[in-house]
This record gives sequence, C-alpha cells and structure tokens, in this order.
Amino acid sequence: MKIKKHTPIALFVGFQACVIQIIDQCIHGALPPAGNTGFAWISFLAWATYFMAGCTIKDGIRAFFGFVIGIIASIAIMLMGGSFGALGFFATPAAILIIAWLLFYLEIAPPLFSMVPAVYIAAGAYFGCMSYVPGAAFSTMFFTEMIYLTLGLFFGWMTIAFRTWFEAGRSKRETG
Repeated sequence: MKIKKHTPIALFVGFQACVIQIIDQCIHGALPPAGNTGFAWISFLAWATYFMAGCTIKDGIRAFFGFVIGIIASIAIMLMGGSFGALGFFATPAAILIIAWLLFYLEIAPPLFSMVPAVYIAAGAYFGCMSYVPGAAFSTMFFTEMIYLTLGLFFGWMTIAFRTWFEAGRSKRETG
C-alpha cells in the first residue's frame, strides 16, 4: 500500500490513540485505586492483543476471556505465594511454577478459553499494577484493569471496522 493510501488509516489510528489518552485522563480519578495516574497503557496492550487474536469479534471475545483468566491466575499466584511463606525466597516462584504449568493446558481447551497470549498479557499487567500501584487491591484492580482491557479491545475492533470501511470505499471509487 502506498503512503498516500495508507495515511488516512494511520491518521485514524493516531486519533484513536489520542482518544484513549483523553478517556484515561477523564476516568482514572474515578477508578480505584485512589490516586492512580491512569492505565491507558493497559488499553494499548489490549488493542494490540485484538490484532494478535485475529481481528474478529469472536477473537476479541476469546481475548476478553483470556484476560479474565489471566487476572484470576495472577490472584491465585499471589495468594498461593503467600501461603508458601515457609519457602521464603522460593514462595512466589513455586506458585508461578504451578499456575504457569496449569495455564499451559489452555492451549488444548475449547477455543473460547485457549487465547494463551491474552492470559499472559493480562496477568503481567495485573502483577505490575499490584506490585507498583499504591493501594491496589485484588477486586478493585480486577475491575479497573478489565475496564481498560475492554476499552483496548473495542479500539482494536474500531481500527479494523474503519479500515474495512475505508478500503471498501476506496475500491469502489477506484473501480467506479
């Protein structure tokens, strides 16, 4: 695709990124944990996941379920790591070993639950938030992260919808 033909799509994507940041600046203060400075970056991870998943609504739903599983897995690791306190330094690594081993089986799960990259993306974001965001709690961070992940999936869908619409119109104009 030539630059001239690609520019409207690229501009739309840039506009979308701008809008995600505006939304984040408007909502972050109303979402837990108190005092957070925003989580637009989580939306950008989910937006990319939509493309990695396959760019369809069905694949977006698969990614959504993967996100939920990933956050639940992170919570399980943190709780399990805490209960393995006698292992000291190895408490969390042992919990990760067990949960990561079990998560690998998602590859052979029914398609709705087999989006393993989405699981790890959500789990990583959740670990980061729980480790570095003061006041983050399991339930409230789950809620906040899922808002941002869903926003990112929606923006991924919008990117594909716009591109499909734009390219169909361009094809009509070129052949018409």
